Amino acid sequence: MKIIIDTDPGQDDAAAIMLALGSPEIELLGITAVAGNVPLELTARNARIICEMSGRTDIKVYAGADRPLGRPLVTAEHVHGKTGLDGPELFEPSFALQDKHAVDFIVDTLMSEPAGTVTLCPIGPLTNIALALQREPAIAGRIQQIVLMGGGYFEQGNVTPSAEFNIYVDPEAAALVFACGAPIVMMPLDVTHKVLTTKSRIDRIRQIDNRAARAMTEMLLFFERFDEEKYGTDGGPLHDPTTIAWLLKPELFSGRECNVEIETTSDLTRGATVVDWWGVTDRAKNALVLRDVDADGFFELLTNRLQNLGAQT
Repeated sequence: MKIIIDTDPGQDDAAAIMLALGSPEIELLGITAVAGNVPLELTARNARIICEMSGRTDIKVYAGADRPLGRPLVTAEHVHGKTGLDGPELFEPSFALQDKHAVDFIVDTLMSEPAGTVTLCPIGPLTNIALALQREPAIAGRIQQIVLMGGGYFEQGNVTPSAEFNIYVDPEAAALVFACGAPIVMMPLDVTHKVLTTKSRIDRIRQIDNRAARAMTEMLLFFERFDEEKYGTDGGPLHDPTTIAWLLKPELFSGRECNVEIETTSDLTRGATVVDWWGVTDRAKNALVLRDVDADGFFELLTNRLQNLGAQT
């Protein structure tokens, strides 16, 4: 499976990237960074740090949009820490960003690879994907699928009462992506709030003897403290790697095809994902919206694939 991960790392983004890098079924064509959890300078740095922790300095990383399409940037250092990857000791990555802009890389890749062979995995705000669609509308018909983490319906929001962070940061970009006509798989909070980093699950990752797993353990111990206090749970939700897990084992998930529209005008519900779960409108279905997950199966997959990463250093 050829994929591009579009990301704003983020500890849970790191788990998604590591899961992809540890999975031989996946060919990661490149990583595109976008401003989101922290500003672009840090997300582009963090993506390279994660690759280096995983022993994969061969992965090409591209910097993209440093702000939403038409709004000021909202970030989430209160969740992810000032670096975005608080937890382990960080370092300056040993390899450089690519010179090409992330949006150009997305467009050029989709136009040069055979149609229907490249999947986009956006796990941050959808700004880069929207800009690519604006720059070259023909890519919409060439995307195999867009498997994204964002939104919520039954779980509502995590940054406002009705909006999930990735959609809230750039709702105009999300509206453009959901209207583009490409096949979309939506991994909302309804799923991600069911994959919790419990003590026993982190302990299993802690036992893996490689650099990536040790760093992931430290990231998760930092990351979960915010959501444990917020939700009163044993562990926090591990949002972003559910996208990669769906590519690897879709049988772990269940949901249904729905129409999804994005609220862009209301001050009260900006960024809400309006999911027609019950089919009460005649609006066309434009996304597979997932709702349930085998959480133990998910963590079994993540733990097993982390063992494939890097040297024991």
